[in-house]
Amino acid sequence: MDAVVSVSHGALGPLLGKLNTLLSDECARLGGVRRDIRSLTSELSNMQAALHKYASLDDPDIQVKAWIAELRELAYDIEDCIDKFIHQLGANDEQLGTSGIKDFFRKSTRGLKTLGSRHKIAGEIEELKARVISVRDQKNSYKLDDTFCSSSRNKSTVDPRLAALFAEKNHLVGIEGPRDELVNWLDVESSSLKRRKVLSIVGFGGLGKTTLANEDIIHQMPIKDGFLKDIDTWDEKKFIHKLRELLVDKRYLVIIDDVWSVLAWNDIKLAFPENDCSSRIIVTTRISEVGQSCCSNNGIDRNYEMEPLSEVHSRRLFCKRIFCTDEDGCPDSLQEVSRDILKKCGGLPLAIISISGLLANKPVIKEEWVKVKESIGFALDKNSNLEGMKSILSLSYHDLPNYLKTCMLYLSIFPEDHIIERNMLLWRWIAEGFISEDYGHKMEDVAESYFYELINKSLVQPVDIGFDGKARACRVHDIMLELISSKAIEENFITVLAEQTGQTNSCGCVRRLSIHGTVNYLSTVLANKDLRHVRSLTCFGGDKEFLPRLARFEALRVLDYGLVDFEGYDLENIGKLFQLKYLRLCDWNLSRVPTQIAKLQNLLTLDLSETNVEELPTEFCRLTKLLHLHGNSSKLKVPKGIGNMRNLQVLRGINISNSSASAVAELGALPVLRDLSIRLSYEPRECKPIEEMFLTSLCKLSSYKLQSLHIFGGTSYEFLDRWFPLPRFLRLFYMNTNYCIPHFPKWIKPDLTNIAYLNINIGEMREEDMKTLGDLPGLLCLEVYMDRDPSEQLTVKSMGFPCLKKFVLVCGLFVYGGAYFTFEKGAMPKLEKLRLPFHVLMAKSHGFYLGIKNLSCLKEAVVRMYRGGANHSDTEAATAAIRSEASANPNHPRLTIIEEYAEEDRGDEGAKDEQGGVTEN
Repeated sequence: MDAVVSVSHGALGPLLGKLNTLLSDECARLGGVRRDIRSLTSELSNMQAALHKYASLDDPDIQVKAWIAELRELAYDIEDCIDKFIHQLGANDEQLGTSGIKDFFRKSTRGLKTLGSRHKIAGEIEELKARVISVRDQKNSYKLDDTFCSSSRNKSTVDPRLAALFAEKNHLVGIEGPRDELVNWLDVESSSLKRRKVLSIVGFGGLGKTTLANEDIIHQMPIKDGFLKDIDTWDEKKFIHKLRELLVDKRYLVIIDDVWSVLAWNDIKLAFPENDCSSRIIVTTRISEVGQSCCSNNGIDRNYEMEPLSEVHSRRLFCKRIFCTDEDGCPDSLQEVSRDILKKCGGLPLAIISISGLLANKPVIKEEWVKVKESIGFALDKNSNLEGMKSILSLSYHDLPNYLKTCMLYLSIFPEDHIIERNMLLWRWIAEGFISEDYGHKMEDVAESYFYELINKSLVQPVDIGFDGKARACRVHDIMLELISSKAIEENFITVLAEQTGQTNSCGCVRRLSIHGTVNYLSTVLANKDLRHVRSLTCFGGDKEFLPRLARFEALRVLDYGLVDFEGYDLENIGKLFQLKYLRLCDWNLSRVPTQIAKLQNLLTLDLSETNVEELPTEFCRLTKLLHLHGNSSKLKVPKGIGNMRNLQVLRGINISNSSASAVAELGALPVLRDLSIRLSYEPRECKPIEEMFLTSLCKLSSYKLQSLHIFGGTSYEFLDRWFPLPRFLRLFYMNTNYCIPHFPKWIKPDLTNIAYLNINIGEMREEDMKTLGDLPGLLCLEVYMDRDPSEQLTVKSMGFPCLKKFVLVCGLFVYGGAYFTFEKGAMPKLEKLRLPFHVLMAKSHGFYLGIKNLSCLKEAVVRMYRGGANHSDTEAATAAIRSEASANPNHPRLTIIEEYAEEDRGDEGAKDEQGGVTEN
């Protein structure tokens, strides 16, 4: 059973864990209170079993919904009461977890009698027990088990995707390009390959995968008389055997629509024999993992990821559905609102068709269209014209396990188009209690797996794909956001107060509050809300004058103030938020945090990255549970006593040059620190003693599990040459400074088997240095900035850099220079992105040979051409040679040649191409 907070069970799982712990022998001294706790535990355990059963329904009966909601709200209230009770008795930071409750009661029950609190506690628990019994009696009087049985029976429903199977060709828009591309790939006549090929089409629900698949052909198999004899008695094995018998010597084309799991595909594919008849299978799916599993024959099968419609095609489809024309028939008065509506649709054909169908029945006046735009979420539930879209999108949501439904609905906290940073989201999920450790995996690893599951299922869109292929952030499609916002309100999971719409749910207590801008009338709404049970408060901008006072909150786990001026706000009351686990303050005018912060003994994350806080209170280091600390790297000092914070895993944005040497020395006492980001001063005298102390700490951290090191600023990194022992767990090293290390660091050796990302400034690069780098077995991304141009040709040898996906080389920190690199066949076999300077004169004697054609996986190349005195004809010849090589590459990479360049910022990877001529192949 779930032991985490969830959208369907509320806090019931964690609550039962706490109640069971309270039923220890030490609790016997509480007499009647213990009996009531035992009774509560028994009743709630039985109800949890029923709740699991009812929550499995996609569309439960209205009475079942009402009962689930009441039980969920009751569980929240009981947990709040238990937590407050423990805190009032003086529990310290070690006693608030369930593992410490036994020790806590051993010390506190005697005090409970002398303090005269026993009757008050007994009365509160008795009242809660009465509510539990009332909820139990409702279940019996409503006969919910009978309702569940009737709701669970198979219903005759029409598949909402059916319309896509029979879409008229003249209604299709933007499908010609993808269709022709895939038909060309499928064409058996254009290839001598006789093996079976599989095409998987992957995309978000409503992108048109089914429509695209059916633009080819659905082939019905001819059968002999008697072949289907006794078909009613066939089991799965028999079906597979008969179908294989039918297809074994035939060329077939099969379309399998909307496969939902790898396991399902593994069963399905058994029915289709691998013959030599050039057979084809087309699979559509919403899940990336399924699409990839369908394409097991590399180089033969193909995984095609659907893209949203372009702006032009979106408008064409929109106008065709409303005005019956391919042209932009939208009146001038509706142009702006139509753009806003299409932006919400985000290129999703299903959304465009559904919403345009709704608008087709409205008067063609601006006011009516604005109403539709501002109430799309409400309309999803109320308007029959949008029922098909809601049903298709809901398929993906209802298929989720309960833990992912919870994480998905939580995204409705964020406004439209908001880029949701991955780590911030993971830490918030943990603070909310949505995540538990799983078979030895840490909570953060479990949370990260949930994040990528949502991306894998095409429910959220990945943003900022990193060197390792992982998304650093995500965003939610506007239409999906409308859907999950509607469900979150229905479940009283999220309460949103939005400046534009003023939407808010009116039922029950507020559990999680998200404020999107604050104006006067919203402050009136907040004034009438009971905020005692709010578990998270998130503000996206607004005026502090209209924000609720912190004193009104008692149960906060998450507090995220974004873009708020805190001057005059009651941050001093922050110490009363004893349950707080995640705190983010965002105000560049904020220069100090109150000493009350030291009372937040459950705090796991503190983010001050967008403030001007330079120093933390002396008491700060009492926060021994803290896992993540983010400061503004230009100012924040290392807090004295940080060595006591032995659970700290992430420490970013601190200026060690401004810190005391003793505090810097304490960094070496953090045994689980894995991510460290520091800034050094540009004043050499200030840096030297601190550098030595930092090196001492760094050597100790290498013996632990330091995985990531960012260093900003500084005038010398020579101290790093004495980094020992080797940082064997290091995955990322990044230096952002104008300083160049004179020679290649001794600690960069092939023994660094975990290093995946290396960003480094070097005085010059030699052939042996390239060989050392090429021998790093796990290197995925290499960015090298050289102070001087290499004086000779450098060659990347065959079999070098076996895993590298991205290679960036820049010569000259202030004025770009040139280099002449060549690639042997077999070098960098997985390289996808290349950015390289090219010295025209140095390459001339070698026929301008570069070796791009040998990079078999290359997708994108940017070559910055350094003339260095070469004439125009030499430059033209070099350009022609490089373009010819790119054309000869079987992967046909996108090539950009920058023929001229001027002084640029060395850290700007997106080179300012307008400073020189650019050609693309």
